[in-house]
Amino acid sequence: MYLISLYFDEKTNRMIQRYIDNVAMHTGNTFMTDHNVPPHMTICAIEAKSIEELVPAFESLNGRIKGGDIQFVSTGQLLPYVFYITPVLNDHLQDMSKTIYDTFAGIPQTSISRFYKPSSWLPHVTVAKTLSKEQMQEAFKIMQNEFTPFDSHIVRLGLSRVNPHIDVSSINL
Repeated sequence: MYLISLYFDEKTNRMIQRYIDNVAMHTGNTFMTDHNVPPHMTICAIEAKSIEELVPAFESLNGRIKGGDIQFVSTGQLLPYVFYITPVLNDHLQDMSKTIYDTFAGIPQTSISRFYKPSSWLPHVTVAKTLSKEQMQEAFKIMQNEFTPFDSHIVRLGLSRVNPHIDVSSINL
């Protein structure tokens, strides 16, 4: 599995990393910190035989995708295991989703996850994953006390491999 992800300005990274660290500390679930998963928002998840099939399409996005401002407004859960923060799905994010989908959809012998297709994508930044029911409840309590809406700026697009998370290529926006 390979991911196309959006990355944020340093102020946003520090804030999201603080959420990740606090949830890990209070729940005991250290998946995100153990695997060095950086703050990011996946915009496309692709099954492919090799990364070499994806790199040319990824590089073709340089100059076609622009950075932009978003506002994180809420927290949520992808039950049963994931706790996240989520931005408003604005026109800029929708346009990026469509451009990226269209760029990768035609590559033979690849498959884009149905959860990352335009009009099916739920933009989110994972704060914790592989949570038990009790850890999920604790994460909610922590984030209920800590989270407040905030503005962010998207500054980079990345191509990565998962399990473990390894950055393969990036484009500054």
